[in-house]
Amino acid sequence: MSFPDNSSLSKAELEEGNILAPRFDENGLIPVITTHAETKDVLMVAYMNAEALHMTIELGEAVYYSRSRDEIWHKGKTSGQVQVVKEMRTDCDQDAIVLSVIPGGDGGCCHVGYENCFYRIIPFGNKDKADNPILGEPDVTKVR
Repeated sequence: MSFPDNSSLSKAELEEGNILAPRFDENGLIPVITTHAETKDVLMVAYMNAEALHMTIELGEAVYYSRSRDEIWHKGKTSGQVQVVKEMRTDCDQDAIVLSVIPGGDGGCCHVGYENCFYRIIPFGNKDKADNPILGEPDVTKVR
């Protein structure tokens, strides 16, 4: 499946129309923010290319593009942490996607074993520590 060329759409059609015309970057990727459908927690940020986006729409499960492995990545295919898509949205100029999912398996999503990839806290509001901040302790459950 190929998506319409977004340069052929007017600004109004792109921003408020009903045609999905994703604006992939120069590498053919679009960022994806994945949230938990029930808790609303941000689980991860990943990327999709056109093939991964098409597969996600077709399967109803999250499929990403792994930049490090340079390949399609069906989330959970090997780990069991399949992400069942409950909702997909694109932003106003169609250059980002938000997935709302239910994670399968052990409920985790992060490759180091946490429920989400945002388990480390960055301290802020302390001028004395701003030049050398130390990450806070994880406040997210480790599932494996």
